[in-house]
Amino acid sequence: MSQTDMWAIEHSLFEKGMSVVCGVDEAGRGPLAGPVCAAAVILPPDVDIPGLNDSKKLSDKKRRELFPVIKECAIAYGIAFADHHEIDEINILQATYLAMERALSQLKVKPDIALIDGNRAKNFGVPVQTVVHGDSLSASIAAASVLAKVTRDDYMLEMAEKYPQYGFEIHKGYGTKAHYAALREEGASPIHRMTFLKKFYGKE
Repeated sequence: MSQTDMWAIEHSLFEKGMSVVCGVDEAGRGPLAGPVCAAAVILPPDVDIPGLNDSKKLSDKKRRELFPVIKECAIAYGIAFADHHEIDEINILQATYLAMERALSQLKVKPDIALIDGNRAKNFGVPVQTVVHGDSLSASIAAASVLAKVTRDDYMLEMAEKYPQYGFEIHKGYGTKAHYAALREEGASPIHRMTFLKKFYGKE
């Protein structure tokens, strides 16, 4: 998708008089371990960030190249976690909202509207619009997806050093065969989401 197309949603909002548009996305809803991370990004209208796209469609190298560029270009951004304890306590959807709320609260500029990736959202104190596959359709959401993904990956790399037996540096906590094999061998680590492992441990 061209850079012009990535701005189509923002342009439709600018035309309605909304000058400050924020993109919000998360990384890490699916893994068995670690936090969920959310980012909120306000980009200047039509800023050109070559290669910007949904973080899942980019290589790790490209995401890491874009990470400082997005932060430098942004009018404002916020990045926040909801940890594994919070995920177990309030469920992954509510923890994702909590991380998004925390990211939005860090913004130094209040957005006129927040574009939320996906088809569900809550009241974040600003008008919201959900966008299915938003990380592929909106420059603002794509930028947020990169910040969230790189930040969470870096956290899991730190955890890989702390708990080397699980291979977090390879799968970042997702449920790969190697990860499940490590869980069978070692049991759960202190950062595993126990509500995600009920079935695995036969506790359902």
